[in-house]
Amino acid sequence: MADTESLRRIAYSPTPFSTWLGIVCIFVLFGLIVLAVIGPLPRGSDYEEARAKKRMERLNALHEENQKELTTYGWVDKNKGVARIPINRAMELTVADLSQQKPAPAGPITTPPPAQSSPAAAVSPASAPAVSPTAGTAQPSPQASAPASPQGAVVSSPAPGAISPSPAAQPSSPASPSPAP
Repeated sequence: MADTESLRRIAYSPTPFSTWLGIVCIFVLFGLIVLAVIGPLPRGSDYEEARAKKRMERLNALHEENQKELTTYGWVDKNKGVARIPINRAMELTVADLSQQKPAPAGPITTPPPAQSSPAAAVSPASAPAVSPTAGTAQPSPQASAPASPQGAVVSSPAPGAISPSPAAQPSSPASPSPAP
């Protein structure tokens, strides 16, 4: 029993002050060594300044090259006979050319037919209504299989399974069932 008592005293004995003082001194010594090695090393600012200087030189060279291309004459492709002229001269020539032309009246604007929402409801070119560019109205093509309304517009029935925008937009026909309210 005396052996277990002595082992317990050794295991749970308070650490002497000199041990704690030695551990703190080791950490301080390590910190001083790190400061002595890393302190005199150059910081990253020199590297970043050098990169920034190179970027500015490249940007200035690019601006000078672009300015030269915009303000001087030169060949773009000499074999094809394509040349470059200064932009101010090109604007003068364009304004002089446009001032000599007489404006043409605008023609009628035709709106395209509404697009189908699903690929199953796509209309084949043979059954699609022909749009007249001068009149701007839909006229039936000779191959159209859909009946024409009295006003001359073509009304086609939707493909099976297609969703229509609204039930009121579709004419009721005897072949297709009417939607239930």
